[in-house]
Amino acid sequence: MISLTRRYAFPAAHVLRHPALADDENRRIYGKCANPAGHGHNYAIEVTVAGPQDERTGRILDPARLDELVAERVLARFSHRMLNEDPAFRSLVPTAENIARVVHREVAAALPSLGSARLLRIRVHETRKNSFVYGEPE
Repeated sequence: MISLTRRYAFPAAHVLRHPALADDENRRIYGKCANPAGHGHNYAIEVTVAGPQDERTGRILDPARLDELVAERVLARFSHRMLNEDPAFRSLVPTAENIARVVHREVAAALPSLGSARLLRIRVHETRKNSFVYGEPE
């Protein structure tokens, strides 16, 4: 099986705090990231899909179509936004782990429209030191 990984970037802000917890508990758990004013990141996401090669084109899918899907379902929705305000994060703290889960759900829901490729994983790069993967291990 062959896989394809495409990388995308978007800036966004978030506040790490659980609404059911007191301010001091949120600060204990999330540290400075619980600041109510929020903070931003230049996120990078990697979308990895796999599937059979089309005999005619030699591809598992057209990368431009994957780019369009990610632009519509992820980048337009999250870029330059406060993630806490998105409906997906009403009941989820917008940690990078949860961002990976939400992006996975969005891409997986739309991917069948592009053919037979399936989503393997989403990797979210939050900082130079932190990245998080949701999906099948490498």
